[in-house]
Amino acid sequence: MKNIDTDLQPEANAAPAAVVSGPASFADPAALGLGAFALTTFVLSTVNAGLLPATVEPIVFSLALFYGGIAQFAAGMWEFAKGNTFGATAFTSFGAFWMSFWYLATATDLSAAGADAGKGVGVWLFAWAIFSLYMTIAARKTSMAVFLVFVVLTVTFFCLSIGAYSGVVAFTRVGGWLGLITALLAWYASFAVVANSTFKRNMLPVGPAA
Repeated sequence: MKNIDTDLQPEANAAPAAVVSGPASFADPAALGLGAFALTTFVLSTVNAGLLPATVEPIVFSLALFYGGIAQFAAGMWEFAKGNTFGATAFTSFGAFWMSFWYLATATDLSAAGADAGKGVGVWLFAWAIFSLYMTIAARKTSMAVFLVFVVLTVTFFCLSIGAYSGVVAFTRVGGWLGLITALLAWYASFAVVANSTFKRNMLPVGPAA
């Protein structure tokens, strides 16, 4: 089992570039990044899956800004400080995703677009699906736990994209259920980092890198 502090650090054959090392006690930001992503995704996915009515969707907006957004973005910045390109790219990008979702839902007027508004949102989600897809390829070099998060997340984005673009609610519902699975997987990966770090041993397996 590899060290928990490298769960989001891909292995490389080439010699790593020189990085500025932080203090020895610098904590692993992956626990925060994964936890913030998981909780925010879980709450929104309950609406997408039809478990809660769309009228309660605004409850996720504060989470999207502060926890999924700002907190996860900060975790990405700490990953940059650790020299972890994968973790930095993932957490910073998805932190920005949640902040952009908050802005899109609360401050963007798409009324002039009419029926085309859904198509615009569909393309927006499709672009995130593409990003998730190539991050999934890189995630195979981190841990199995993180790789599975990205596999299900990518399919989730594609389903939500199709649902938004076509207006077929069934795709959004499937995307919602996949989002719930994504959240549970991300929570497990976050829990593993916290537990393994706190107890100073590998209590929860995360699976080896490829």
